[in-house]
Amino acid sequence: MMNTDYTNLQQHVQNNCHISDARYAGNYTLCIYLLKMREYYRWEKAYTYNQALSTDEVGDWLTRRENLWDEIENNDYARIELDSRLYDPFDAQTINTKLLPQGLVYSAGIGQKDKPHFFLAQLEREENHHGYQILVSGKEYARDLTSPPAMSQGKTIFIRRESFQRMIWEKIETWRWNKPENAMAAAMRSYDFEHELENSLEAMTNNELESAILHEIGEIKAGEQLQGWGEMMQDISFTPAEIMARAVRDHLADALSTLPALIEQNNQASIHFYFGNLTNMRKHIFPSLQAAYQQWQTSNDISPLKQAVKNSLGHWQNIATLMLSLHNRHQEKCSLHIEALINANHL
Repeated sequence: MMNTDYTNLQQHVQNNCHISDARYAGNYTLCIYLLKMREYYRWEKAYTYNQALSTDEVGDWLTRRENLWDEIENNDYARIELDSRLYDPFDAQTINTKLLPQGLVYSAGIGQKDKPHFFLAQLEREENHHGYQILVSGKEYARDLTSPPAMSQGKTIFIRRESFQRMIWEKIETWRWNKPENAMAAAMRSYDFEHELENSLEAMTNNELESAILHEIGEIKAGEQLQGWGEMMQDISFTPAEIMARAVRDHLADALSTLPALIEQNNQASIHFYFGNLTNMRKHIFPSLQAAYQQWQTSNDISPLKQAVKNSLGHWQNIATLMLSLHNRHQEKCSLHIEALINANHL
């Protein structure tokens, strides 16, 4: 349980989460929105993953939450008070100098489509990995609707175990609707979800946390190469180029860090999970990676996959650099040029 001295802190962080949700929850399609709200309700009420939820209760809660959002949508984000001092809610680094020694971790940042994210959680462990500070959190005391399970700020990497496990649960639930024979099915066969749901979910979470750390390290390394990326993303927000640019950067990050490590470790469960979570855009611009994965599944020879990753590093570095050049040349009118560049350079 959180120390009662931090009850006000929890309330202020959660209030900022509500304000962010009030402003940005409408960005989701109706299906995704309802799924996320259902699992948000599960978190807020502390229900287990295999506990059935009452449709009426979820519906009533949803109505109350949307009414709250209507009331607070235009409110300012609250400053964070610690030791009788007020801090900017986005100054996570300074706030954490106060909270980490108390076994708490806080984060605030800007995610996709410029949505602010806040969370407050129990600090599970702190590690240093080749100059990167890795903060792994456990039980979450405040969070918003989206709750990204992994993110980085500077050389600090936040890994949210509880959000990560919930993300995995959502993907398993989605797979169970039709049970397609795909990469997610292969990943799940590495565990016993049919008979040991909670234990299997915990085991998969532990395995994939390491992959998340690898990806975030790749993101930091990619960011060090791509000066001006943030400014470009602001200018292409809410365009197809934004989705394509994120896919390029993700491929670059994974070529720098994630996939070489998973292949070297022969972590088959994580490799299947990785391909089970590739977005359609990432598959679309990198079809040879998907082909190499299929070849590995058929032959059990991982060398084509290893070669595909090796070949991709220079390609995605070059495409990302050219995208930045197009932004420098065309500024806020660069989106169509970026789309054309990526469409002409699938790998």
